[in-house]
Amino acid sequence: MAANSLSFVSTLPTLLPPATSHPSITTNSKCGPVSVYCCKLEASSSQEDLFQRRDVLKGFGTVIGMGVLVGSGSLTGAAKAADLIQRRQRSEFQSSIKDTLRTALKAHPELIPSILKLALNDAMTYDKATKSGGPNGSIRFSPEINRPENSGLSAALSLLEEAKKEIDSYSKGGPISYADLIQFAAQSAVKSTFLAAAIRKCGGNEEKGRTLYAAYGSNGQWGLFDRQFGRSDAQEPDPEGRIPRWDKATVQEMKDKFTAIGFGPRQLAVMSAFLGPDQSATESLLASDPQVLPWVQKYQRSRETVSQTDYEVDLITTLTKLSTLGQQINYEAYTYPVAKVNLSKLKL
Repeated sequence: MAANSLSFVSTLPTLLPPATSHPSITTNSKCGPVSVYCCKLEASSSQEDLFQRRDVLKGFGTVIGMGVLVGSGSLTGAAKAADLIQRRQRSEFQSSIKDTLRTALKAHPELIPSILKLALNDAMTYDKATKSGGPNGSIRFSPEINRPENSGLSAALSLLEEAKKEIDSYSKGGPISYADLIQFAAQSAVKSTFLAAAIRKCGGNEEKGRTLYAAYGSNGQWGLFDRQFGRSDAQEPDPEGRIPRWDKATVQEMKDKFTAIGFGPRQLAVMSAFLGPDQSATESLLASDPQVLPWVQKYQRSRETVSQTDYEVDLITTLTKLSTLGQQINYEAYTYPVAKVNLSKLKL
């Protein structure tokens, strides 16, 4: 009880009498010496009372308020711990997804251009005016995948459907959405092209190429893309007529479409590998436009360097923005409850 009284008085320093009129007792603690002043409290009805009733009530209010703040700290700590657990769950799941997709693409490297185009066309249905479309997995529906602009992409979609079966089999937080699957497949495809470029720079030596990419590559630039994990799937095809046929479109038509989603000549140039199976042919066409030409030349020069920094960073930045157009990301997606440990059953 005495300890509680001292704790209470210590919260009301302005209500204590002057220290000089009383002896002090000094106690030692881990925080250093603490002086506790002993005083006699007498009830009185005069206006000069040390403690008036309203002051005591205020003091109790202060103590109660402090108790609430202290108690809320444990709740905050629990919330932070839960958030860290969810982040770890998503990170581990994402790492497994990348392994599955990397293996699938390694077995079918010929489908990499189609994977890139599949991700582009799924996202390019975005309409700013209606806030509809975008990278929502709608391209998986037969009416959409069979449209002329998506010709030749069925094999890429089939590959991802097989990968999805494997991913869903080990997912603890529910099946992966097609929207996430398609965009992360594009990431894996882009990484594979960057790595292939590094291997070519090393004369075809795969080990040296991997070392080069690890030392100078852009792998550390994917942080923001990785956080955008939790897209929702559309439940029906996106409207027709929102995407041009890239293999038949003029440069102006391509520019108009990129402008419609908030991009410009720079993003059009850096996404040339997404527009068709022959990047060189696509860039030759884009170079005919005076607004796009400087960017085409910039990225061609960048790809000749060891690190390809300008090209890789701009491509990752553009893909990150493209892959989230109109999407509300659920940052708790793929998380799951952690089994509680029954401490009473633990043998100590």
